[in-house]
Amino acid sequence: MPNDPSPRTEPGQPAIYQIRVKGHLEDPSPDGYEGLTVTLEETGDTLLTVPVVDQAALHGLLRKLRDLGVTLVSINPAGPDRPGNSPKEEETR
Repeated sequence: MPNDPSPRTEPGQPAIYQIRVKGHLEDPSPDGYEGLTVTLEETGDTLLTVPVVDQAALHGLLRKLRDLGVTLVSINPAGPDRPGNSPKEEETR
């Protein structure tokens, strides 16, 4: 389901999200986010790829970004089970 807010992961594994914000962050590493990958894009945006254990952790990260005063462009689930990230399986009927 494309609009599923909770990406499916292996039990006990964090979900991966990609968060795009406007501008290049001066200090792109919010404290306490192990596994965070920061990509400064040529478009001038910053892409944060981060594992989160649950929705509360995701909201905590978004709150920290808000407190930094950055503009949120998009937030999308990522990972191997998301559409477009793995070969499509043909459905048999």
